[in-house]
Amino acid sequence: MIHLLFLLAALILDRLVGDPPWLWQRFPHPVVVFGKGIDFFETRLNRPTFTAIGRRLNGVVSILVLLALAALGGAALSHLAPALGLFGAVCEIVVVAVFLAQKSLGDHVLAVADGLRIGGLSGGRQAVAMIVGRDPNTLDTSGVCRAAIESLSENFADGVVAPVFWYAVAGLPGLLAYKMLNTADSMIGHKNDRFVDFGWASARLDDLANWPAARLSAGLIALAASIRLGASAGRCSFSAALRDSGLHRSPNSGWPEAAMAGALDLQLAGPRIYGGVRVSEPMMHAGGRNDATLVDIHRGVSVFYAAGSLLTALIGLLALLSYG
Repeated sequence: MIHLLFLLAALILDRLVGDPPWLWQRFPHPVVVFGKGIDFFETRLNRPTFTAIGRRLNGVVSILVLLALAALGGAALSHLAPALGLFGAVCEIVVVAVFLAQKSLGDHVLAVADGLRIGGLSGGRQAVAMIVGRDPNTLDTSGVCRAAIESLSENFADGVVAPVFWYAVAGLPGLLAYKMLNTADSMIGHKNDRFVDFGWASARLDDLANWPAARLSAGLIALAASIRLGASAGRCSFSAALRDSGLHRSPNSGWPEAAMAGALDLQLAGPRIYGGVRVSEPMMHAGGRNDATLVDIHRGVSVFYAAGSLLTALIGLLALLSYG
């Protein structure tokens, strides 16, 4: 099918170009637009004067309306693109690439390594604060490295594999709806007093939407580890994903994180601090090394890019088979 060829081209474009800062300094990123829509509903329908049940019902209605609007926008773009010929095809490829995060994610994680190398612990903390929600001031050098690697593996699933999956399955309507849902989960899907009710539906739907991608991402990481780090690393990655993925507080994030932990023979997750609150979690791959280093960040990024290349090859194969 033609949209698989578009997806293949978008993956290559995103890997080479990523998110050019000059572009998003001049125009709002679509995710920023999604965020404004989510804010519109949240500020009006999540007021403290509402009952808990009312806030939960409002949250259900809000996310369903937002998903419908995103899917309708995707359907409109899909309908318009063929009428524009080659220009329409290029536009669709660019739209898909905008919602992928291969190069940008790799660049952000490598920036943590550069921050540590150039600015020491304070430089690493400053860089890692850009990609994680935990308090960076509580992290030592090893903690900064582990946080970067955890973010890399988790975001591989929901920033690369999941958008690819939903575009492959449902085209632009599926892609835009997924990105709206994922944005909503990151904004309102928290279990704090403000969002525990209003964001309930967004968090549950996001868990459902990420279920296939999380497991696929773990398999890609394990296979990539075999290629980059050797067969034993691949086996350890696969077994860690099967054994330890359920230790994570998220039903999905544990899969890519455990796979990366096994690939690098490194302990990941464990206790951490968010907003001054300590969150206790078991270590994934507890038998691995505890002291993460800059080398581990670079090895993790190498596995990440190899996993992205495998995903691109898979889409290429599916595109070829669809025309067979």
